[in-house]
Amino acid sequence: MVPRTLGQLLDVDSVAWPVLCHWFRGSNNLIEVLPASALSRGEALQQTQVTVRSPLGSIVYETGGLLIDHGWLRVLGSGHPRLPRTLPEWNRGRSTGPEGHNGFYLIADDVVGGFYGLDGGALGDGKGDVFYFAPDTLAWEPLHFTYAEFINWALMGDLNAFYEPFRWPGWETEALATIGDRAIVFSPPLSISGPPLAERQRRSTTVADVYALHARSAPAQLHAVATA
Repeated sequence: MVPRTLGQLLDVDSVAWPVLCHWFRGSNNLIEVLPASALSRGEALQQTQVTVRSPLGSIVYETGGLLIDHGWLRVLGSGHPRLPRTLPEWNRGRSTGPEGHNGFYLIADDVVGGFYGLDGGALGDGKGDVFYFAPDTLAWEPLHFTYAEFINWALMGDLNAFYEPFRWPGWETEALATIGDRAIVFSPPLSISGPPLAERQRRSTTVADVYALHARSAPAQLHAVATA
């Protein structure tokens, strides 16, 4: 299949960006919309191969990414110094399937090593629902959201309730100070029973290291269980 050109990806009868901007303005959670770079946004959109009619395409083209809830939740776009990963680059070599998109597609992550992925068949039934790789269970869990519903939930939903097991006093300051290509890891880790989070040692490491250590083999393990 011949990749679509940038012009084809932009030449649509309607775009999702005005709706997204309306959501941003009405967000219940603190959000920072990182500006897109004129040099990188076109390349990122062309590599993603999604039109700006979709929320995913619009976020890639119009933003360097989103930092939500004091930077705790990071939604990938076309990259920014505070979120120095583009959506297509982050997926290269990490999502499964011959075309990269076929198994699942990583769209966001959080500061404690949780990952969000669109299912292409490796995580569920392949209908594009969002799954969450939880740092305490080390397993992909269905959220029953489309991409648009996930963005709406991230802006309007009760993130404090969702993330309550992973937060400690003063988490806001540490999350805000953690650049978007790094994550906070605990000793003992979140997947092991132990003292309250405030009493565990915390350090910063790269998101790539966290993904390689915890999430890399999870889709294959899930698929093996499902087909056993």
